[in-house]
Amino acid sequence: MKPCIYNVFTAPTFENLVKLSISSYLNVKGCTISEGFTSVMDLYSRKIISWVLSETLEASHVVECVEKAKHVRNVEKPLIFHCDRGCQYVSEAFQKATKGMIHSYSKKAYPWDNACIESFHALLKREWINRFKIFNYAHAHKLIFEYIETFYNTVRIHSHCGYLSPNEYEEQYLKNIEENAVKIAS
Repeated sequence: MKPCIYNVFTAPTFENLVKLSISSYLNVKGCTISEGFTSVMDLYSRKIISWVLSETLEASHVVECVEKAKHVRNVEKPLIFHCDRGCQYVSEAFQKATKGMIHSYSKKAYPWDNACIESFHALLKREWINRFKIFNYAHAHKLIFEYIETFYNTVRIHSHCGYLSPNEYEEQYLKNIEENAVKIAS
C-alpha cells in the first residue's frame, strides 16, 4: 500500500490532478436505515464529481463511483487518486478500475490526509441530512442529490475557491485558460 504522496496543505493548481474518495455509513438520526455513501472529490475545486448511495459499502459501489467520475470528467487517469485504507480501496476490483492511476493512501489513523472529503461528508450530514427524518432509501437519495447538485457544487462558497462555489471556481479556471491561450496566440 502506497503512503500519501501529495501534500495535504498544498492545493493542486489544475483540475483532475488529485481525486479524493471515502466511503462511510450515513447513520441517520431518527431513522432505522443505514446507507453506504461513497463520493469522489476533485481536490482543485472541491467539487463532488461523483457519488453513490448504496445499501452496503462493498467494493462494487466504490468502483461504480470511480467509473462515474471517469465518465463525468472524461478522464481515464487523474494523476493521483487518494483514498483512505478501507477494504474497498485495496480490493482487486478497485485496483482494476483505477489501473494506470497513481494510488495514494492515508496514513494509518491519520484522517488529515483526507480532510477535504471527510469534511464534506460531515457537512452533508450536519448541514442537510440531520435536518430530516428519512423514511427510506429513495428519500435519502433524493436529499443527497438535492444537497450536492443544487447546493454544494453550485451555491455553497468555499474559502479555498476564493469564496466561489466549486462550479464557479472551475468556470473561472476555464475562462482564465481561454484568455491565456488568446494572449499567447496573439
